[in-house]
Amino acid sequence: MKTLIILIALFVLTLSPLVSINVNATTFTFTAIPDADESQLRTRFEKVALYLEKKLGVKVNYIPVKSYSAAVTAFRNNQVQLAWFGGLSGVQARRLVPGSQAIAQGYEDQFFKSYFIAHYSTGLEKSDSFPDISQKTFTFGSKGSTSGRLMPQYYIEQHLQKKPQQAFKRVGFSGDHSRTIAQVQAGAYQVGAVNYKVWETALATGKIDTNKVKVIWQTPAYTDYQWTIRAGVDANFGEGFADKVQAVLLNMNNPKLLNSFPRSSFVNADNKDFEPVLDVAKKIGLID
Repeated sequence: MKTLIILIALFVLTLSPLVSINVNATTFTFTAIPDADESQLRTRFEKVALYLEKKLGVKVNYIPVKSYSAAVTAFRNNQVQLAWFGGLSGVQARRLVPGSQAIAQGYEDQFFKSYFIAHYSTGLEKSDSFPDISQKTFTFGSKGSTSGRLMPQYYIEQHLQKKPQQAFKRVGFSGDHSRTIAQVQAGAYQVGAVNYKVWETALATGKIDTNKVKVIWQTPAYTDYQWTIRAGVDANFGEGFADKVQAVLLNMNNPKLLNSFPRSSFVNADNKDFEPVLDVAKKIGLID
C-alpha cells in the first residue's frame, strides 16, 4: 500500500510541471472583420498582436477570417476572445455571447460616416442633398458591414422610400471597401457605398483615379468600429485581465500602429454606445 501511495505521489509530481506549462501556454486570440485587402489586414494586426503580447505578458495570436460573419462565429465559438468589430458585427457578437463588452473604439469611430461614390459616366456630382441614384447599379461592401451596408441601406430607404432591390437596376455586395472602390472605379457598378476611412487612405496613397470615381454624398455621423472582449476571459487569464486589455488598448500611442488602422487614438467604449446601430438594424430588418 505504501509503495502504491509513493508511486501516485511521484506521478503527480512528475505531471505538475506539464500542467504548469499548459496553463502558461494559454494563448489570447483575436480577429478582425475583413474590411479591406487581406495583406493590409495581416500587416496591421500582426503588429497589434506583438504589441498586445508585450504589454499583456501572455502569448497573443491574430487569426484572419474571410468574412464578417466568420468573425462573429469565431467569437461565439470562443475561437477568439477579442475582436475588432464594426458596429453591426459587434452588436451581433455581443448578443450571441451575453456578458461580452465593447471596451475601446477609435476616436474617429464616435462620429463615423459612409461615402456614396459614383463612376464618372453617371455625371453625378458631390451634393449636400441625397443624390438621384434611382435605377442605377449599386454595390454595398460586405453584407455585415455597418459603413458599407447597414447605414447606407438605411439612408437609401429613408430617402427613396424603397428597398435597394426595388430602387436600383442591380444590387451587389463587393465583400469589402477596397473592392467597392475598385468596382465603381472600373464601372462594374455605377454607384457604391464605402467606409470613409478606407476611401481617404486609398486616396492618400494614390490608389484612386478621381477622373473615374468621386464622392457624391456622405451620411450623417454614427458610431462604428470597436474592440469587443468576450465574456469569461478573467476566468481563463486571471482576475482583472479584461480591464488590463482595455487599458493596453487605450494606452496605445505608437503612431505607426495607430496610423495602420487609421485612428488618431483609442478611447473608451461601452455597449450602450451601439444601441443606435441595433435600432437601425432592426428598422431595416437585419436583426429581429
